[in-house]
Amino acid sequence: MSAIGSLVFCTDCGDLLPASQGSVKNILICKCCGAEHRDHAWKAVTTKTKPSDFPSALRQKLSIVQTVKRHEVQTERVDPNMDCHKCGRRGIRYSEVQQRSADEGSTIIYNCECGEKWSTNN
Repeated sequence: MSAIGSLVFCTDCGDLLPASQGSVKNILICKCCGAEHRDHAWKAVTTKTKPSDFPSALRQKLSIVQTVKRHEVQTERVDPNMDCHKCGRRGIRYSEVQQRSADEGSTIIYNCECGEKWSTNN
């Protein structure tokens, strides 16, 4: 039996053995070749990693994508043909949001200056 960090391997076939229990009374049996190995009282191994330790093409692409802050994006528009059913005002502000799954229509939320709010599903 050999170990690299906290991973224990079979010396006969090289397969990964079940997790060590840290007791010499425990017998680790290789699932691949059936060899029996006496467990050892290994020291606890703690490893720390950070995202940059595992570079990937996806992570590199994400780093060049701009972050958009919601308050800096104009999401409201005015529908000049919509009337408020409470005060009668024409030209109501609205926002279009995707509240359900992508294969379903979006939800239009209307906001009148009188405080009335309502929504419709497209």
